[in-house]
Amino acid sequence: MAERPVVIAVDGPAASGKGTLARRLAAHLGYAHLDTGLLYRAVGAAVVAGGGDPDDAGAAAGAARALTPADMAAPDEARLRTDAVADAAGRVAAHGAVRDVLFRFQRGFAEAPPGGAKGAVIDGRDIGTVICPDADAKIFVEAEVGVRAERRVKELRERGLDAIHARVLQDMKARDARDRSRSVAPLVPADDAFVLDTTALDADAAFAKALEFIAGRNK
Repeated sequence: MAERPVVIAVDGPAASGKGTLARRLAAHLGYAHLDTGLLYRAVGAAVVAGGGDPDDAGAAAGAARALTPADMAAPDEARLRTDAVADAAGRVAAHGAVRDVLFRFQRGFAEAPPGGAKGAVIDGRDIGTVICPDADAKIFVEAEVGVRAERRVKELRERGLDAIHARVLQDMKARDARDRSRSVAPLVPADDAFVLDTTALDADAAFAKALEFIAGRNK
């Protein structure tokens, strides 16, 4: 009987460092990585590109059903990283119908990681609470919203995009409020999650703390 893949869930708000941490953990452990935010970004982008409203549950669910892996691949991934798409993603993610469509894909990735990998590192906002509640390790990455806004501004400017700190901060606070208060899969740490505050940590320090937690879970 095949051994069950190891699953590591990494959740947290925007610009907390969860994506960087998840990719690094996957590379270090030799596990497959899934950025579930790209799924919702692709759906949000598709709705907007088609002239629809991300707040329209029917339009969002239709875009989710039409989603293909190519919609998330390079060079489209760069297009999905804009703040406008991030806003649309947060809005389509509030619809239960969209989450139902994408749930099966995410669970399938965890149960059978691609490439024959022995495990999966999946990052998002509800992995440890909804998608993989039985994950072997759950990490909830957070940071003060002002620090997260600074990180996002730096990221956008490094990509050659205009970014005004006050506007990014305002948008981030609005998205945080929407993600934490939604009735479907709100952004909250799982009861058994390791809460990792990266406000005063660089990427190396956050990675070390996450590895220490994972190693402790495996003892």
